[in-house]
Amino acid sequence: MKAIIPAAGQGTRLYPQTHTKPKGMVRLAGKPILGHILQNIAETNVEEVVVVVGGTMKDQIIEYSRSAFSERFAFDFVEQENAKGLGHSIYQAESVARGDELLIALGDMLFENKFNAFLDAHDELPESDGSIGVKEVSEPNHYGVVEMNEDNAVSRLVEKPDDPPSNFAISGVYIIENSNALFDALGNLVNNDIRGAGNEFQLTDALQMMVEQGCNLRTFEVEDWYDCGRPETLLEANRVLLERTKTDGDEQLRGSVIIPPIDAGENITVKGSVIGPYVSIDNGATIEQSIVANSIVGQNAVLQGVNISESIVGSNTDVHGEANNLNVGDNSSIYF
Repeated sequence: MKAIIPAAGQGTRLYPQTHTKPKGMVRLAGKPILGHILQNIAETNVEEVVVVVGGTMKDQIIEYSRSAFSERFAFDFVEQENAKGLGHSIYQAESVARGDELLIALGDMLFENKFNAFLDAHDELPESDGSIGVKEVSEPNHYGVVEMNEDNAVSRLVEKPDDPPSNFAISGVYIIENSNALFDALGNLVNNDIRGAGNEFQLTDALQMMVEQGCNLRTFEVEDWYDCGRPETLLEANRVLLERTKTDGDEQLRGSVIIPPIDAGENITVKGSVIGPYVSIDNGATIEQSIVANSIVGQNAVLQGVNISESIVGSNTDVHGEANNLNVGDNSSIYF
């Protein structure tokens, strides 16, 4: 089995953080979003990973993946030169993934479940050409939606419908047995310029085409997931991941009040401050005479005399004086 991670998106909803880094390299709870995804996949039997990259900052994705996970995975990096949708992104992997069983994991989604649980759930289903992780939601028109027949086989899929046929939203994890049929469908969309929601080539539309051509797709249930492409859900994912860790209270945190859970990087300085709960501090950061809660503090950032919560502070940023709620990009200076 191969995994495909589409990680070429520009991440406009995370501006200003993604002005200087790809969305997958935004850090929370000790590692980049991509790192959490790869770590989760590393617990499965997947040995090969295809990462779809794009844009001027794609080298950050490539360098991080190789440096952090080259001993675990064999990597292929394929480029999506123009952002034309998720289906178009997956289609770029055809040359290295056609014919393989695939685990498709979106590059900005973190899950309560482990990928091992998804693979086990797939294996327990009747024989199929693939399966899709779904969750019942209250506003399905914001998502790709799945309609199922009486034996729970997928009968219809539609992306962000005005009148949803069900409340079952596609969660962003797919297990494809028949990748030949998938790439045939994606090729049909792209080569015939058949665009869907957002004027993009949608993976949902390719899966619907598979169903229309007689492929048997099924579903498995996914618990909560976190779309890390938005600041509020990025902070929520940070909280959930930190709940699973323990603070060691090492020397660099002494002399301040620490309210776990937090994640503290290397070579940080914390003096006369109250830190936590749910704070992720990247390497080299300095926090003095401050109160920081429910926040992500970037590499080499400096916070002095601030009181912040529900905030994202980028790398190499200086923030001095009173504050409350911030979303500050890299290499910024703010004085109150």
